[in-house]
Amino acid sequence: MIKDYWVIVPAAGIGRRMGADRPKQYLPLLGRPLLSLTLRNILGWSGLAGVVVSLSEQDTYFSHLKEANHPLVHRVIGGAERADSVLSALDFLAQRVSGDTPVLVHDAARPCVSERDIYALLSDNVSSMALLARPACDTIKQSHRVGGETYVEKTVSRENIWLAQTPQRAPLNTLHSCLGKAMEQGVAVTDEASALELFGHSLQLVTGDSDNIKVTHPADIVIAETILRLRYSPTEDKR
Repeated sequence: MIKDYWVIVPAAGIGRRMGADRPKQYLPLLGRPLLSLTLRNILGWSGLAGVVVSLSEQDTYFSHLKEANHPLVHRVIGGAERADSVLSALDFLAQRVSGDTPVLVHDAARPCVSERDIYALLSDNVSSMALLARPACDTIKQSHRVGGETYVEKTVSRENIWLAQTPQRAPLNTLHSCLGKAMEQGVAVTDEASALELFGHSLQLVTGDSDNIKVTHPADIVIAETILRLRYSPTEDKR
């Protein structure tokens, strides 16, 4: 398994779709902030060299997390978009580690990714550029809008359709270069794989578990708590 890798966690967003009184990465799950649970998970991964968390300049929550003072956790100022936050973390790493260092970018709102999936992604048999993903299992509908309402335009074959998850893995220099050039060109990228694809790189798909959900809507909190309860007792981990 690959070792001495770094993990980047972009956490500068405000989570508008959640409609909460704070950024969604600080909403409570099992009595702890969501980001705290995500970092707890990451800090348990074997071979980890460090974590860089990209935060809003106005963030007043992070310093209160148990993980904020962990020796492997570093913080940088992120930006308005995910790509800005990831690039800021890549800038930080580029000054400190070699360009071929494996980097994993992981959503702050995915606390449930399993160690099994992480070790599969970091396997020696997996490409240096890869991501966790799930093959689509639902029928796929392409839509269009009419008078403010949404209608089906056509059914799209789900064959060869995958739903991207995180972490997404790439060498530091490659991701740094591709993401930087995409931003210079004004190309909107919604994940790191998009930036790599834009400049001709092919990423390997590693099948991830369906419980690696991203907390986006209020109902997702209940689902994530249910998954986490199966892994950790409510009183466990007072670290």
